[in-house]
Amino acid sequence: MPSFCRDCLVDASPQATRCASCRSPRLLRHDELASLAIAHVDCDAFYATIEKRDDPSLAAEPVIVGGGKRGVVAAACYIARTYGVRSAMPMFEALRLCPNAKVIRPNMEKYAAVGREVRQMMFALTPLVEPLSIDEAFLDLSGTARLHGMAPAKALARFAADVEQKLKITVSIGLSCNKFLAKIASDLDKPRGFAVLGASEAPAFLAPKPVSFIFGVGKVSAARYARDGFHRIADLQNASEVELMRRYGEEGRRLARLARGIDTRCVDADRAPKSVSSETTFERDIADFRVLERILWSLSEDVAARLKAKELSGLTVTLKLKTADFKIRSRARSLDAPTQLAHRIFTAARGLLEHAADGTKYRLLGVGLSSLASAAQADPADLVDGRRAAQAEQAIDDVRARFGDDAVVRGLAFERRDKS
Repeated sequence: MPSFCRDCLVDASPQATRCASCRSPRLLRHDELASLAIAHVDCDAFYATIEKRDDPSLAAEPVIVGGGKRGVVAAACYIARTYGVRSAMPMFEALRLCPNAKVIRPNMEKYAAVGREVRQMMFALTPLVEPLSIDEAFLDLSGTARLHGMAPAKALARFAADVEQKLKITVSIGLSCNKFLAKIASDLDKPRGFAVLGASEAPAFLAPKPVSFIFGVGKVSAARYARDGFHRIADLQNASEVELMRRYGEEGRRLARLARGIDTRCVDADRAPKSVSSETTFERDIADFRVLERILWSLSEDVAARLKAKELSGLTVTLKLKTADFKIRSRARSLDAPTQLAHRIFTAARGLLEHAADGTKYRLLGVGLSSLASAAQADPADLVDGRRAAQAEQAIDDVRARFGDDAVVRGLAFERRDKS
């Protein structure tokens, strides 16, 4: 059985418990280790890890990245997770579970900058990188052994060590023969993990898992499959592909194949984000238009910052609202040209907000841009005051980059802070 040390990359004997060269116990072994090339790389507790890296006093503390008692957890460090805190958990519940947690507001520009550094290190491994989010991606290292002078598994282990040394954060890696199994594997050994899941062992591994373990199967569809007798993935494995297609059409084909660990999707290096957005959940329900308007301005600035960090612009502005009884309302409007300017995003979204502010109480407000384009296409100078507005906003960005976000406070944002 192939085996090597994840720390020094020296080959190890199948029976060894420690590396003969560096004495590390972190040995990786698997029957298919030398032949697998599809990986899923996921940064460990990304936002929280960066905050701990930048503030060593937080090293032994439970850290939650998120906002407000009625907001949600964006990230939780592994210490906080021992209390039961999880991403997307309501903040009030997280603080009930872990009242001594250090809560930090997200700094998306900082996280995006680190994410870009990790991404560049991925591209040094292979051009076939498919980003899934700011902190995770699929990689296809097929045919790279000659380039790196080592099998994909060793190249990935070296990559993980380089990220930890240069960026002071850690990643977990899943290695397999396809994307579905690689994604599963990356969750098996967190943090600083490296797990391998081969094709031959996949059916037995998947069999006892609930059907909802398959990506894309939510609560509603899982309940439907359960009513039809499909509770575990083993139940899907026991049905033929023809039977599942007869019941569920193309979704049946997908279920039949994934249940057996079969996934024919390629790593798509051309995959791009479809939208950039920002939202916030309020401490109390809000109906007042002026209050919502001021919050909308802050969110518009956040979206603009994210677009600039990603070197993107967007054509379609979408306003998202969630009522006090958890009903989602969304409105969209297309601009004359793509933008990455906060004031253009705000102006379009404000018009949508005026129609929605009819006395209804809202608990969440969000704004986003879709129909994305490159930054080069943003805010053409032939628009009225387009160049002047872009220059003014760039000047503000430069000042904030040097002196912090509070160095320049504009318009509605100032009014909101002044009243808080």
